[in-house]
Amino acid sequence: MRVIVALGGNAVLKRGQKADADVQLANVRTAVKTLARLAGEHELVITHGNGPQIGMLALESAADPDLTRPYPFDTLVAQTQGMLGYWMQQTLQNALPGRQVLAMVTQTLVTAVDPAFEQPAKFVGQVYDQEEAEKLAAEYGWTVAQDGLHWRRVVPSPTPRRIVETRLIRKMIREGVVVICAGGGGIPVVRDESGRLIGVEAVVDKDLTAAMLAESLECDAFLILTDVPRVMRGFGTSEETEIAHTTPHELRTMEFPPGSMGPKVDAVCRFVENTGDMAAIGKLDQAERILDGSAGTIVTPNGRWPLTSTL
Repeated sequence: MRVIVALGGNAVLKRGQKADADVQLANVRTAVKTLARLAGEHELVITHGNGPQIGMLALESAADPDLTRPYPFDTLVAQTQGMLGYWMQQTLQNALPGRQVLAMVTQTLVTAVDPAFEQPAKFVGQVYDQEEAEKLAAEYGWTVAQDGLHWRRVVPSPTPRRIVETRLIRKMIREGVVVICAGGGGIPVVRDESGRLIGVEAVVDKDLTAAMLAESLECDAFLILTDVPRVMRGFGTSEETEIAHTTPHELRTMEFPPGSMGPKVDAVCRFVENTGDMAAIGKLDQAERILDGSAGTIVTPNGRWPLTSTL
């Protein structure tokens, strides 16, 4: 089975942790224990978040007195792809002797007229209290917004259209390579009036990019692996309950927080609606159980897994 996994940013850097390289690398090694087992049974493509890392680099860049202007977001996404991809590639190679692993710097095509450029909504970086967030916004010209109990920086997040390197990824999969790609949603690029690719100031949602890529690669399953065991019905209310098996139609009737679970639910619904295959949201260490149907929130066209006919 061909499986694409979208790792949440918390797989590499959990909230409240120091962003030390040793801490992040230790988290990667923990994540790879699960990923290596999946790669042993399936064709595997891995995408990952970069919110904490890109926020940290953006803050450092904005505060660097030796720079005439901060590094743009397309460059920061590329930097985080290289760093996180290197850690995952090396750790997976050590866990899978004889298996080829490739971390690719990948670009995500968006359109320059996407309305998201006028409405920043994608959370990046560390969490702050309101006072500190507003101070940083005034100092660096940021836009900030409330994220649960905290405040974070928000940036434009245009809709992904295509991974520029899709054909290369497909070729690598056919040759048995475990591919790490589209980190942080991919480097956001547009085509100029001459058809050339140029980077833009944005961060693409990693889960929407992963759903689009999963469809392009004809994956059989799309897993969003994070730190929650299941999607919750009535989240934050006295009637809160876990959702084990569901359909895109049912999920579309519910409301989810726009800065966290909302994009994840939208991504799995899009994939299932467009392909008729299976998607799921669940905990990283339960990935194998998610695929056999005993963990996570599993989304299929008819709410059944493994898929069976309703005729």
